[in-house]
Amino acid sequence: MNYRTTWLFAGWLLVVLIGYLSLMPSPPTPLSFPHADKLEHLVAYAALTGWFCQIYPVRRQRLYLALAAIAYGGAIELLQGWSGYRSAEWLDLLADSLGVALGWLLNTTSLQFLLTRFDARLTSLHDR
Repeated sequence: MNYRTTWLFAGWLLVVLIGYLSLMPSPPTPLSFPHADKLEHLVAYAALTGWFCQIYPVRRQRLYLALAAIAYGGAIELLQGWSGYRSAEWLDLLADSLGVALGWLLNTTSLQFLLTRFDARLTSLHDR
């Protein structure tokens, strides 16, 4: 990957965004049906894990990423419980963990090469 630093920066922005949205007092609610927040957790953590798994293709690295993402979700739940204005929920941590698993599984398909292909196209456009 020629733009690896850029992709890492984007991934860390996603980490910060998830943390910010998870810890702000009144987060936006783009979906409005019962337990919609669980779907939001699942999608956020699937995107986070999926993104970093594309940058770190080695299975052992991916395992560490998955464990770190689950730990991050757990830490956020603890912080929410301590905040006084948000609440910690086990179902949120379950949704986070299922999202991590989904992101991992998607990176066992041809989707695992999405960022690599995009990086190669950017490189070829830059080289012209």
